[in-house]
Amino acid sequence: MTGADERFPDAGQMRPYAAAFVARVTARNRLPLNYSVASLRLVDALVDGLRKGGADRERVRGTLFGLGAYVGEVLVRRAGGAWVDFDEEQRAYFGQPVGIRMPDGRIWNPVGKVHNRFLAGGPQESLQTFYLVLHGRARRVVV
Repeated sequence: MTGADERFPDAGQMRPYAAAFVARVTARNRLPLNYSVASLRLVDALVDGLRKGGADRERVRGTLFGLGAYVGEVLVRRAGGAWVDFDEEQRAYFGQPVGIRMPDGRIWNPVGKVHNRFLAGGPQESLQTFYLVLHGRARRVVV
């Protein structure tokens, strides 16, 4: 996933990493990244803008990781998830070093989801829908 010179944070560093990323992008652009579910629609638009602008994936890898950290932090703050370091098998499967464990034990990959949105685009890769599906599953009660 990463080159030898790239260092991405571990699970314990993701909250401050996301906060620093938000501080950088909101200082320059006054974007309403406030960790709300509605703000995920803005993340969809930001990723689509990078994609439509013809950005090279390698050139925007750090930005995509930052947006993924933000999406993950929304899951932590709004849906009760927790950052986890992926084990070797999970890293191979997800292509990322960290993810989110939901209260019901499921593991999700918000950083990978942002990369998928960048590569494929379209409503099927919506980050807001991603949250709504995850959160809805966690709260569903079987009778």
